[in-house]
Amino acid sequence: MPDIPIGMMAAVRIGAAFGLLWFGEPLLAAKVSLDASHWGNPAGEECVNCHTKSSAGLALEWRESAHAKAGVNCLDCHRAEATDPDALKHEGQVIATIVSPQDCARCHEVEFRDQQGSVHAEAYSLIKERIPAMADNLTGMAVQAAGCDQCHGSRVKVKGDGTLDPDTWPNSGIGRINPDGSKGSCSACHGRHLFSKAQAREPEACARCHSGPDSPDAEIFAASKHGMIFASQRHRMNLDSPEWVAGKDYTAAPTCATCHMGAAGKLPSTHDVGMRNAWALNSPVSQRQYLVLLEDGGKLEIPAGVPIPKRGEEIQKLDGGLAKVKAVVTPERRREVMSLVCLECHGKAFTQGFMKQFDNVVELFNTKFAEPAKAIMADLYQGGYLTPLAFDEPIEFTYWELWHDEGARARHGASMASPNHAWWEGMYLVGRNFYGRFLPQVREAAGAEAQAIIERHLTDEAGHGWLAHPDQVNPILGLGLDKGGGDG
Repeated sequence: MPDIPIGMMAAVRIGAAFGLLWFGEPLLAAKVSLDASHWGNPAGEECVNCHTKSSAGLALEWRESAHAKAGVNCLDCHRAEATDPDALKHEGQVIATIVSPQDCARCHEVEFRDQQGSVHAEAYSLIKERIPAMADNLTGMAVQAAGCDQCHGSRVKVKGDGTLDPDTWPNSGIGRINPDGSKGSCSACHGRHLFSKAQAREPEACARCHSGPDSPDAEIFAASKHGMIFASQRHRMNLDSPEWVAGKDYTAAPTCATCHMGAAGKLPSTHDVGMRNAWALNSPVSQRQYLVLLEDGGKLEIPAGVPIPKRGEEIQKLDGGLAKVKAVVTPERRREVMSLVCLECHGKAFTQGFMKQFDNVVELFNTKFAEPAKAIMADLYQGGYLTPLAFDEPIEFTYWELWHDEGARARHGASMASPNHAWWEGMYLVGRNFYGRFLPQVREAAGAEAQAIIERHLTDEAGHGWLAHPDQVNPILGLGLDKGGGDG
């Protein structure tokens, strides 16, 4: 990737492109109007009195919240119309159990527009086709409700009496499909009923879902220089600040929210956590991503290398509906946005050098492992060496883990400055399992045809030429490690 100009003009250009995310019509109409002149519904006092006795912890959380200080009470948020799909009669009031992003938009309209269409809001839509193979076949439906849905969300179903189906509720999955049609859960990050800004800015707010094999960000951040500094300098982070602008309200270290959501210089904050990502890092092959902004307020990721829609063109959304393109933001522009955050604490050359090292790791993973493995798997399926059914053969687990687990750790490790995860926990395991498990399983599956398939895709140019020299002296298993050799 060529060097990208960084500076004030970049901030102006980015603000113009991304301004479309802040100044548009609301995606969904509000169910019940609410503004500062109507906060503090008098009937809400009864809610507080009753829940102080029946749910003391909940009531205390609310009393210490910014909502309570502003005069917003239980009924202001939970009030519903009788025609709402999840409305129910409770102690003489019509309420809804779920306070959805659409409800929050009655006051937090800008945040709602950012969030709708974001990768968080689409977290359930993005995996719903995988669920039968992963949750249902490999384990069972119980795991979907207790596992997958708690991070990705589910389609919340309402029973005939207005109560929520326990197979789909409770969950605060970030991409939850709410009964009112909105997507997401504000309480996934801002735990109810305190709804703290500081809590959502902590790395732990993201760690609930962004940890483990496929999204190892919590452990990567903790092992990085940024995470180390945050742990020792947390008292300087000013997490309760109303604005929380990097370089102004704090400088100690970034958190997840700093880089993916936070304000920096002239760059405004956003509730679209994926806006600044130039690469897709949780896919079999990483591709740079265009961000398509739609006239209805939605957004789509389009990988580089496929036809990119033009302004005014009508395209299909993830839910099958159609919308017109309002603007298209290039991967380079998205990289500029992320770089503007880095520049609050780092120099231009440092920032560009880091981004180049990160890009190099992604491209290495793509060309040496991801693209050949994907092509080999396609040959095995096309040749009838594997059944079409997912996860009924060992090599399918190996391939899945190669990109979904180990490959994700390597790419995320490089993106977040954790050398251990980029190498030992990442690319080392990719290489070990590519050569030590994947290729032997290819030979087992394809028999006599396996070598021809392998040689078709493993080239010298991609870094596999060393396999043609089995007689070379092995420096790892041979002599020499007792002469100052280390752990690599």
